Amino acid sequence: MSKILVIEDEARTRDMFRDCLEAEGFQTLAAEDGLAGIELARQHFPNLVLCDIVMPKVDGYGVLSQLRQDVTTATIPFIFITAKIGKAERRQGMTLGADDYLTKPSTVEELLEAVSARLEKQAILQRYYSANCQPSVVSVVSTVSERETELFFPNIPELGKVFEFIEVNYNNGITLCDVAKAVGYSPAYLTNRVKLETGRTVNRWIIERRMAEALFLLRTTKQSVEQIATAVGYQNTCHFFRQFRQYQGTTPQEWRKKHRTS
Repeated sequence: MSKILVIEDEARTRDMFRDCLEAEGFQTLAAEDGLAGIELARQHFPNLVLCDIVMPKVDGYGVLSQLRQDVTTATIPFIFITAKIGKAERRQGMTLGADDYLTKPSTVEELLEAVSARLEKQAILQRYYSANCQPSVVSVVSTVSERETELFFPNIPELGKVFEFIEVNYNNGITLCDVAKAVGYSPAYLTNRVKLETGRTVNRWIIERRMAEALFLLRTTKQSVEQIATAVGYQNTCHFFRQFRQYQGTTPQEWRKKHRTS
């Protein structure tokens, strides 16, 4: 069941969207302002976000910007819902990484069509890249443990500097903004370009590189989980636990019990 987060400060509109979506079998979450919406997205990882633009505390652009720069929420499809939108405002949203716009008032059919289209596109991309875009295996020397390991970065010359920067700095707690600054692009442009070329965002590649190193250390060393979290670039151990479970379906301790080699 797909989970959809509705961020809308008007209670009547918010409830209407939820009723329509739940009638079609979707699970919904709701927030009455941008700040609450950001927190719900980070806690529940919805399959899609519907978000108003003009809201208290944090507006829709601020919500989108923060979600796109967070490694856990960067790839969530995002649709703006707004009463009025001009060319400049639309361009601002698209630059930040919005996937679509819905103009209020919209019909039930328009809402469901937009949601279904975004979810289907996301599903198609995931199936396509799973089947056709297996990354190239590159042997390199890890800057953390001075050992030879296998990294799974795609062989795309135009993005070479992006992946080189991630490889050298992933254990230093880098973010999308750090990578973008290093290669001379805006975070939004870089996110869209890397996602278009690889099916994954910059943030996703950072996480996967960290996870690959974490698995190696869990399997081959006696370091504590807290030490490993720090070694692979996490300043918050709880954040590491949450992402590890999201990617591996279990805790670091349980994974280690099953795969320990020494």
